[in-house]
Amino acid sequence: MPFNHNRPGIAHVGSYQVSGRPWITGSADIDDGVQHHHKFPAVTKSVTVINRANVALRVHFNDKADPGVVGGLHYITLPTTKDKHTFNVRCKEIFVTSTDDNGAYEIVAELTSISPDDMFALTGSGLTDPFGS
Repeated sequence: MPFNHNRPGIAHVGSYQVSGRPWITGSADIDDGVQHHHKFPAVTKSVTVINRANVALRVHFNDKADPGVVGGLHYITLPTTKDKHTFNVRCKEIFVTSTDDNGAYEIVAELTSISPDDMFALTGSGLTDPFGS
C-alpha cells in the first residue's frame, strides 16, 4: 500500500504558529517610478519593509500596472529613512515602488513551509478595486 505524505496547505494553522524561516532582501538603488517585484519561495507569515533613504516608497500587493492599485490608493507609503511597516499577512509576493530617484529599502519576511503555488491571488476590495468602489 502506498504511503501518502500530506503537506501543509494554506489553511494549516500550525504553519503560522511556529517561528517562520527568515528571508531577507532589498535594494540600494530604486529610481523614480520603478517597481520592484519580490516573489517569496514560500507563503509568508509576516513581511516587514524598511525604508533606507529619504525618498518615499510605496508598498503594495499587486502590480502598479493594475489601475486599481494606484488609482484606488491600495498601497502604504513609507515616507522617509527608517520608516517601516510589518504586514502580518500570508502572501506570495510584494511590490515596492519609489516616488523619486535614489530610493533604498530592506525586506525581512517570515516564511512558512507552505508552497507559494497554494496561495490564491490577492485581489478585490482594498487591493485592486478602483477608487470609490
